[in-house]
Amino acid sequence: MHTSLDQQIIRALGAGPVTSAKVTQTNDAELPSCFAVTDLAVSSFRAAAVELATLTGAREVTIDRRLAALWFDMTLRPSGWNLPSPWDAIAGVYPSRDGWIRLHTNAPHHRDAALRVLRCEPEKTAVAFAVAQWSKTALEEAIVAENGAATAMHSMKEWGKHPQGRAVAAEPLIAWTTKAENGTPVEIAHLKVLDLTRVLAGPVATRFLAGFGADVLRIDPPWWSEPGVEPEVTLGKRRASLDLTQTQDRKTFERLLAQADILVHGYRPGALQGLGYSPDHLRKLAPHMIDVSLCAYGWTGPWAARRGFDSLVQMSCGIAAEGMKRKGAEQPIPLPIQALDHATGYLMAAAVLRAIQIRNRTGKILSARLSLARTAALLMSQDQRSFRGNEIRETSKDVGGSVELTSWGPSRRLRFPVQLDAAGPSWRFPAGHLRIDAPSWLEAQT
Repeated sequence: MHTSLDQQIIRALGAGPVTSAKVTQTNDAELPSCFAVTDLAVSSFRAAAVELATLTGAREVTIDRRLAALWFDMTLRPSGWNLPSPWDAIAGVYPSRDGWIRLHTNAPHHRDAALRVLRCEPEKTAVAFAVAQWSKTALEEAIVAENGAATAMHSMKEWGKHPQGRAVAAEPLIAWTTKAENGTPVEIAHLKVLDLTRVLAGPVATRFLAGFGADVLRIDPPWWSEPGVEPEVTLGKRRASLDLTQTQDRKTFERLLAQADILVHGYRPGALQGLGYSPDHLRKLAPHMIDVSLCAYGWTGPWAARRGFDSLVQMSCGIAAEGMKRKGAEQPIPLPIQALDHATGYLMAAAVLRAIQIRNRTGKILSARLSLARTAALLMSQDQRSFRGNEIRETSKDVGGSVELTSWGPSRRLRFPVQLDAAGPSWRFPAGHLRIDAPSWLEAQT
């Protein structure tokens, strides 16, 4: 018998106060998949919500299953303008000589890396022809060697035997480390969160924290952009720019670190240390700070430092292959949503809130590490089944009534699936462009 998702998450969060809050799930929905993807959405929301209730003393938590599934996708509903596409024109799956491969080309440097290897025009048909000349593993390795992002498709059985699959299976869902024992209590309304995350999982975590009172300051380098997801992931946050290769910006960053309660980052193992910020140096700069981080393929094994994204991990670990097999399809069938990103994001938020509780109660300063691949293992630990579920048809009742004045134009957003004591989140800032705010904490501006 498989341990339920909720039980595995509770075990991963570790021993702590048990909330007295009543948790209620409303409505019903089942996204189309052979995996328990809607259950994963609800369980990850539940984890973050219960930790928040424990911290704040809320007595009742309500989770809308239908809205939880919808919030694992894009939530903004523009008025008079259109959302940018989240995908580059040549991103996607392609048949090679001996199987399927997925190219992730949303970032310009990843797109350039793939095209350097393929030596073709940046057009879907030309890319397909070029990919077909390669074996999937050779092409994957060539693109990764060029600092690109791609992966060949594996079955679940193949991934179970793969060195990286074995490494991920041996890792905990949340890896905890005690850093110090001199922390001071803090309330979520006074929580300072320094956000160094990109794209989806990490920003989902900090979006949740911002909605329930935290001061979230996102830092991006001058050259970074992610136009396809910025309207989603910037909600509730201020967005500043720092170049950590520049002396003055490093001084500003270190000042922010010294005042931060939480650092959330998505750097690959060793990358932050490569910028001069080893774990020991971070502890010296910010001895009271809780550090919560994520990576794609896990923290051990030969792929630990590999670039990765939700869609790539689904190909690597067997999810796309299993969907293809069970649906009888002719090409890979991934999850209907980027569930690894979203679920990992809410688990990160839960880890932050658990670490705050422990710091408030005992003074211990913890760090936590998660990965998309380990969240995939959590999902795959449940029995697979024949395809079931249906596309969730959105109704006008699913959309909130207030207008969000984003940088791109007015919009409404789906109602949030979580309420504590009948109240949902309240984001102080609408979604907007990156790098428009000063690199300082809110209290320093008042």
